[in-house]
Amino acid sequence: MAIPVQITFKNMDPSPALEAKIRARAAQLTHFESDILRCHVTVEIPHRHHHQGDLYHVQLVVSTPAGDIVISREGPRNHAHEDAYVAVRDAFDAAVRRLEDHVRTRGGQVKHHEPILREGHVTRFVAGQDYGFIELPDGKEVYFHRHSVADDGFDQLQVGSPVHVAVTEGETGLQAAIVRPGGKRRPAS
Repeated sequence: MAIPVQITFKNMDPSPALEAKIRARAAQLTHFESDILRCHVTVEIPHRHHHQGDLYHVQLVVSTPAGDIVISREGPRNHAHEDAYVAVRDAFDAAVRRLEDHVRTRGGQVKHHEPILREGHVTRFVAGQDYGFIELPDGKEVYFHRHSVADDGFDQLQVGSPVHVAVTEGETGLQAAIVRPGGKRRPAS
């Protein structure tokens, strides 16, 4: 069954080609959620001061029996949304992710796990930078950044400071998702 789709263009001329793309993407949403009641898409250029370099703003409201899923995509700072098709694509991609989450939640498939915190200690800081390294009991080294330290505690850490760390696999090795000061203090080596 086709979903009713309402498309609104603000501060810009309607585009039949863009409208066709929106309708096609809206129809694909039923692959992820069969109970969609309607979809309202607004494409706008927020302030029309110039013609070149306009950033498109796309808002999607996908209505389901459980409620509305609202996606609002402002143009990013890197100007990727100077292309209305890219802005629409990004908004629909976000809607698909939200619909998948909605379906998993409804089906009871979403599992919320607390991060597993491992003990470790700070082994070194990189001079003049906002990062350092933690050693785990198994000898593995974990990169951590100022922003991964809980409660803005980066400046209180020292070499040898005990920590609890949630470790993830980064592009170049192990990195800390969360660092919490605490535990038994190790002597500085």
